[in-house]
Amino acid sequence: MPNDFRYELIIYWSEPDQAFIAEVPELPGCAADGPSYQKALAAVQVVINEWIETAKELGRPIPKPRGRLLYA
Repeated sequence: MPNDFRYELIIYWSEPDQAFIAEVPELPGCAADGPSYQKALAAVQVVINEWIETAKELGRPIPKPRGRLLYA
């Protein structure tokens, strides 16, 4: 699944952090930030890969992307 990102992303501006935050609700704890929308998006793509690789190494389940979430 490398670089085939089908997880829903939430990207927003954080005033306290002075950065865009990109969260992946379906992957607990998976988030990244960046000074621009594009850099936050690029950073979260790296973090998604790392999250999935770590889950595999630990033998944990990897959620299948569900598409649009109701609470987002």
